[in-house]
Amino acid sequence: MLPASSEPGISSPVLFVRRAGERALLVELAGPAGAAALHSRLQADPLPGQTGLVPAACTVLVRLATPAHARQAAGLLAELELRAADRAGQAGLVELDTVYDGEDLAEVARLTGLGSADAVAEAHSAAVWTAAFCGFAPGFAYLTGGDPRLDVPRRAEPRTAVPAGAVALAGAYSAAYPGSSPGGWQLIGRTSAPLWDLEREQPALICPGATVRFRPVREQLALRQRPAAALHTAAAPISVERTIPGEHTVAGNPGPPPAAVVLDPGPQSTIQDLGRPGYSHVGVGRSGAADRSALVRANRMVGNPAGAAGLEVLFGGLRLRAERDLVVAATGASTPLALQAADRPERPAPFDAPFLLRADEVLSLGPPAAGLRTYLAVRGGLAGEPVLGSQSTDTLAGLGPEPLTAGRGLGVGPEPGTAVGLPEPAPPLPGTEAGAGTETDVQLRYIPGPREDWFDAAGLDGFASRTWTAAQDSNRVGIRFSGEPLTGRRSGELESEAVLPGAVQIPPSGLPILFLADAPVTGGYPVIGVVVQADLDLAAQLRPGTSVRFTPVLPPEELRD
Repeated sequence: MLPASSEPGISSPVLFVRRAGERALLVELAGPAGAAALHSRLQADPLPGQTGLVPAACTVLVRLATPAHARQAAGLLAELELRAADRAGQAGLVELDTVYDGEDLAEVARLTGLGSADAVAEAHSAAVWTAAFCGFAPGFAYLTGGDPRLDVPRRAEPRTAVPAGAVALAGAYSAAYPGSSPGGWQLIGRTSAPLWDLEREQPALICPGATVRFRPVREQLALRQRPAAALHTAAAPISVERTIPGEHTVAGNPGPPPAAVVLDPGPQSTIQDLGRPGYSHVGVGRSGAADRSALVRANRMVGNPAGAAGLEVLFGGLRLRAERDLVVAATGASTPLALQAADRPERPAPFDAPFLLRADEVLSLGPPAAGLRTYLAVRGGLAGEPVLGSQSTDTLAGLGPEPLTAGRGLGVGPEPGTAVGLPEPAPPLPGTEAGAGTETDVQLRYIPGPREDWFDAAGLDGFASRTWTAAQDSNRVGIRFSGEPLTGRRSGELESEAVLPGAVQIPPSGLPILFLADAPVTGGYPVIGVVVQADLDLAAQLRPGTSVRFTPVLPPEELRD
């Protein structure tokens, strides 16, 4: 953590530059105005190797291309001067027609002492709000700069569903919900503005830096927002139990005939590529394959580009029928592969090697001997409609195709015109037996921070010295761990700030949560460390019940670029 000094005439100084893994820095500023100033400054004048920015309440996460770029940027940021001119909003003015008839309007009038719904509406609509950052859901903008009298607490009990278009307050923030989702904010009104629309070049109506005015209207508004049932869908917990349905045929499949048909998706099978980077600033994470190296390896074996879309299969169980000859490779969790045709006896297929799946043959994936997620690549890549440049299924943001179901047809892209690759041995997986027939704890290396200062020495030592167990209620969003809870965590709430895959949050329970591919863009619990990218693929293969040790890596300069 590098302190940054303040100089006379600098209106919003950088307070600290904190490590956030190998290739990111969390820059802490004096307040929301400073965070907005830094975000604007770095948008206009990027640092060497800068690949992304995620503004938040009082911080900006800066993503860099390599660890060397991160080390260089840390020094530059510590000396950066921010002046008032850097605060200027760069995203224009957004006006939202708003009907002030929210369910919590009377309660807000009571909590604020304003006395009436009209007084709340007047105070809310008179302010010029600024979008400080996006998080929680795609297009959900946290607005600051309102009347201080409107600072109200969240509801004691969050609602299970807040309707799309709801206008709400929480603390010093206001927001308009872009889609239906759970939420604990106080609802004061609603707007029909299309806050999130994938058909626009910029899907989010409100981006960081925009100024927002709520314009009160009396008439009833018909919501024009497209249904967004999955904007904040909770991912299903990992389970190895499943029900095997009967075989299905394709019904109502538009377009050209599919190359393969799903007969049984197993516990969960999704389409994944390498994700959709570049949208964190509007509340959309990268997503993509949880074990990125496994998908790249499978694509290489069938001659595809590294980022071609394939299947991510949770704990086997997938059965699909080829409608034409296909070249296929499977890697990741080591599952037995079987090929079955009506006129031929069942035969095994090789793992970690390309093979021919003939027309009318059924490929079945059994339960893996080790690991959790298997990746299936088909020569040509899976063909589908990309969402924000990616076919990946984001289970948290609700973007991309739905998880596979029985009867689903799968299209395949054109012949890549490259040679089929060679078999590739995979790295060891969690659950692989050690030499003496016993299993050892999985070691995950991490870089301490950015919020290690929220823990005393006992808490920091406890995190690194204890054995943790991957819990059953884990998914693509993250892994929860059980064990002896950490003590020595500072009390209180942390202002929302950016998180990234690999971050390990410690909530008040004292039990760690490791974020994976579908991590949220922002979070409100301190991150004690960030797992290095080389070990994050390994983490994606952890089964419930696996024992894990977190090992600190210092100094970060020892990590390879």
